[in-house]
Amino acid sequence: MVRKQEVLNDVVIKFAGDSGDGMQLTGSQFTNSTALLGIDLATFPDFPAEIRAPQGTLPGVSGYQLRFSSDRVFTPGDECDVLVAMNAAALKTNLKALKKGGKILANTDGFDAKNLRLANYADGVNPLDNGSLENYEVIRMDVTKMTREALKDISMGMKEKDRAKNMFVLGFLYWMYSRDLQMTIQFLTDKFGKKPEILESNVKALQAGYNYGDTTETFTTTFKVEKAKMDPGVYRSIMGNQALSYGLIAAAQRSGLPLFLGSYPITPASDILHELSRHKAFGVKTFQAEDEIAAITSVIGAAYGGALGVTTTSGPGIALKAEAMGLAVMMELPLVVINVQRGGPSTGLPTKTEQSDLLQAYYGRNGECPMPIIASSTPSDCFIVAFEACRMAIQHMTPVMLLSDGYIANGAEPWKFPKADELPEFKVAFKQKVEDETFQPYQRDEKLVRSWAIPGTPGLEHRVGGLEKQDVTGNINYEPENHQHMVFTRQAKVDRIADYLPEQKLDSGPEKGKLLVLGWGSTYGAIKSACSELQMQGYAVSHAHLRYIRPFPKNLGSMLKNFDQVLIPEINNGQLIKIIRDQFLIDAKGYNKIMGVPITKTEMVMKIKEMVTGTV
Repeated sequence: MVRKQEVLNDVVIKFAGDSGDGMQLTGSQFTNSTALLGIDLATFPDFPAEIRAPQGTLPGVSGYQLRFSSDRVFTPGDECDVLVAMNAAALKTNLKALKKGGKILANTDGFDAKNLRLANYADGVNPLDNGSLENYEVIRMDVTKMTREALKDISMGMKEKDRAKNMFVLGFLYWMYSRDLQMTIQFLTDKFGKKPEILESNVKALQAGYNYGDTTETFTTTFKVEKAKMDPGVYRSIMGNQALSYGLIAAAQRSGLPLFLGSYPITPASDILHELSRHKAFGVKTFQAEDEIAAITSVIGAAYGGALGVTTTSGPGIALKAEAMGLAVMMELPLVVINVQRGGPSTGLPTKTEQSDLLQAYYGRNGECPMPIIASSTPSDCFIVAFEACRMAIQHMTPVMLLSDGYIANGAEPWKFPKADELPEFKVAFKQKVEDETFQPYQRDEKLVRSWAIPGTPGLEHRVGGLEKQDVTGNINYEPENHQHMVFTRQAKVDRIADYLPEQKLDSGPEKGKLLVLGWGSTYGAIKSACSELQMQGYAVSHAHLRYIRPFPKNLGSMLKNFDQVLIPEINNGQLIKIIRDQFLIDAKGYNKIMGVPITKTEMVMKIKEMVTGTV
């Protein structure tokens, strides 16, 4: 049978099914095969909040969105070209995100009476049969039946065989998009090599799905996306939490310090603990504490002892760590506090994304307690931001808050990784006793930074604790004038970091104009894509994205004054905008979305047009 191959520029696929259907694994494997072909990509995993919601229900739907393109991409896409729906709930939850004319790969076994009822369809209503999907191309596949048939000679229970149906779907999509199976077969071999029956069932299901596409006359076209035009170099696919982990290891190596992570598991930060625990070969020590307070206090102890101390958490954990962060500020010890933000308040939306902890990072501690704040903007950006947070903490002897979020943490993109010798060294010089010198632990240099003295060093005995320190000596001191002086000094030390930061640059657009879109964190992709599109249409719009949020780069104020209007999009109810208005007296406007999902490019385009033209 002769088939044609169609070359596409850009494809968005959404894998969706029950939380036990393996959609995250399916999506990640398709992502890895895409990255190996040199195709640019962006992903958006979408988890249910429950560990295992009732099977077949709307709250239990797990999704993984992948966009891949021969052009550079910065978002996982606003709409999908293909929706893989393993059951009725997956279809109902995600249909609104599918383009008109898009493809639906429907597992017909997931649309029986029970699944339709669990997905809250009316009795007797089946979307595959009632004409409601006539605007889409529906590919019906009884994935469950065909998977069982492919595995009929394997002596496993039916429940175990059904777990391989995601591999059947993956095999079919590999055929549809002209991919090779070998990379995934190798992955399965590595994962299940000691469980031969499970390995065989997954490989056979994968091959059966591929062969189904290849031998069924219904399908007359395969598709291909060419390699993206990217800067030369060696790339790998990386997720945000992975990149944070590697950045921390790199910083430890380039500073010459042992890395210690004290952490308590919390979604969506736990993967950093998991990843770092694999790297004992680099001298990494990981400690899973009994609670958030124990986690950060262990890190303070490690920093006091001369290690690069890091703790990871999300918003609820930051609340519990607040008092100990104040202790680290008072003691002026270097450590990195990573907040992978999620929807709140309280437990909130534990598996959904938000940028709602910025004001908590700024002000969420008792007393005058300033901490530098740095934010990552994409999964690959997490590497250099983690490296920079460690450098800032060590060189300025202060705890540093690093902000990521669930969208960045679980998303993936190609990363052109650096060579070790391309990263700057910042070796630590611990204080050593000088003859006839009385050690003054709070004596400061031109950065207002005190020395780092390791316990046990002869002649460097000094007092530590949370009580107010006397300037220079570090002795306990309750005098009003001293307290005010120390408050001002600690603030000035953080403010002075701005002298050592690069100037803020525009990401795109003219240096002066009608509108500047100022972003931070995970809004980067949507803002960049929207601004690029509108600039090509002749709109006078510029984009700047903040990495350093406390202190700001020294030229930020003058940059803001070069524009008639400033728009600040955030996945919160308006937090950066409050700080910008306060510090620069700029009448910035906000665009705020608090739905647990990212801002889209389409939303950005509409808002920017509205502000530039003055019309809705």
